[in-house]
Amino acid sequence: MPTNRLVVKEQIATYTKLLFEAVKNDGGQDGVLAVRDQLITIVAALRGNADLESALKDPGYTPEQKANLVRGVFAEANPALVSVLALMAERGEVDYLPRVSEGFEKKMGEELNLVVVDVTTAVELDDHLRELIKQKAEAGLGKAVVLQEHIDKSMIGGIIMSTADERIDASILSQIEKTRAVLKQ
Repeated sequence: MPTNRLVVKEQIATYTKLLFEAVKNDGGQDGVLAVRDQLITIVAALRGNADLESALKDPGYTPEQKANLVRGVFAEANPALVSVLALMAERGEVDYLPRVSEGFEKKMGEELNLVVVDVTTAVELDDHLRELIKQKAEAGLGKAVVLQEHIDKSMIGGIIMSTADERIDASILSQIEKTRAVLKQ
């Protein structure tokens, strides 16, 4: 039987709200930020593990077995997140998780007026540069900013910044690629 898109959208919104409210009430902004990171990790784990993905879709497993599988695999995650994941597994709706993660990020911006900016550089940022990036991002986004710093030793230099909605690639490699494309024309 085909699934109504509006029903699916409402289910995703319900999972998102349930998770966000539970985490916010229990851990505040720090809890929300921690679960945001866990959601990203879990979505990647589900996409990258064919055995886990097929087990969660296998009709040979009962809903309870699927929920227990999720509880066991992600036991170290936030308890509210594990509970929501287990419920999604029981109902055969784990495929909704990437959209729940997106909704969680959006809700974070709406309710906490907060956006996470992932910053990737070749070397660690110093305090002055970190503060400068934060101020510029806050001015541009109109929200409080939390920087998530990542070091990528394979980068030649420059910086890559991204939010859930935007990506700015000012790395040396991207500038070389742009120059190469211009020279080819």
